[in-house]
Amino acid sequence: MSGGWRRRVAERCAEVAAQDRWRRPRPFDARGPAGPLTDEGRPVVAFASNDYLGLSSHPAVTAAAAAALERWGTGAGASRLVTGSRPVHHELEEALARHAGTERAVVFPTGFAANLGVLTTFGEAGVRICSDQYNHASIVDGARLARAEVAVYPHLDLGALDRLLAEAAGPALVVSDLVFSMDGDVAPVEGLADLCRRHDALLVLDEAHAVLGPDPAPSLEGVDALRVGTLSKTLGSLGGYVAGPAPFLELVENGARSYIFTTALTPPDAAAALAALEVLHGAEGGALLARLRAHVERIAPGHPSPIVPLVLGEESAALAASARLLEQGLWVPAIRPPTVAPGTARLRVTLSAAHTDEDVARLQAALSELSVPA
Repeated sequence: MSGGWRRRVAERCAEVAAQDRWRRPRPFDARGPAGPLTDEGRPVVAFASNDYLGLSSHPAVTAAAAAALERWGTGAGASRLVTGSRPVHHELEEALARHAGTERAVVFPTGFAANLGVLTTFGEAGVRICSDQYNHASIVDGARLARAEVAVYPHLDLGALDRLLAEAAGPALVVSDLVFSMDGDVAPVEGLADLCRRHDALLVLDEAHAVLGPDPAPSLEGVDALRVGTLSKTLGSLGGYVAGPAPFLELVENGARSYIFTTALTPPDAAAALAALEVLHGAEGGALLARLRAHVERIAPGHPSPIVPLVLGEESAALAASARLLEQGLWVPAIRPPTVAPGTARLRVTLSAAHTDEDVARLQAALSELSVPA
């Protein structure tokens, strides 16, 4: 039927718009959290970035990227296993392994690709993947692409996870965010590790948002574990990685399709991440972490992460609250289904060490005026 696909696409777009869930990216001309929304010329301070320590614009990080750009150009040109592996990729992997306290690390072009690669490599037919209900979309999609059976357990429910592991007919893999991206809460790492130890299951932890911890290493003794991370949040660059025992990482290099069949992480991004790691492990990194912790304490005392959810329920309420904040020059986009469950639309405030004390004070006052708990 002529024009059938055009009608189908138009109908689907209309459905999204009718649910008041239509979204579009907005041009934000910023270096750091402050800058203009150029589609309307409005200056704003954004409280929605994952650049938690502000390292994306740190002079040492940008200088390292510029030097790599001059030496190797804009792209790697091929996959890592063909001709795309530069010295900086290997230096970064060695630094990431030291950072995680593991034998090896392997970098991917994105954190999303890292989760896809790990779960499809180890989630073979006959394996049961046990996944937390609130895991990130990259974990959900990785589990779907794997040949394994997938069993989802209720959020943070160790009892339900124990039963799923006990009922597994073959090998099992437990996968969880360490810090959950929409609620900012923390996985019970010690409990997860105990269950994996007892059931001889592989534990995969996604540490993308764990800039303020917790450090899972003390709980992982005697557990086969893989630690997945991103270079685009704490480190302010782009890319992802998995760290763990050397044989596991060698299998990833030889089995992960999202590693084998894609062009390597760009050398400037790799160099930026390497420089950011050096900052993070120095005195300045400690000061940035302390500053971020202080910002969190002002908005949500005792909260374990820089992701502070303000759940408003209905989508209209979240959109209205976001619009009122934007009128005051504070950009906190509303988070709506399908990103979160129906009835849990929210403002998702993310804080950064790059925010000034004045920025945070303005946000705190504006949330108070909205009668939004902070």
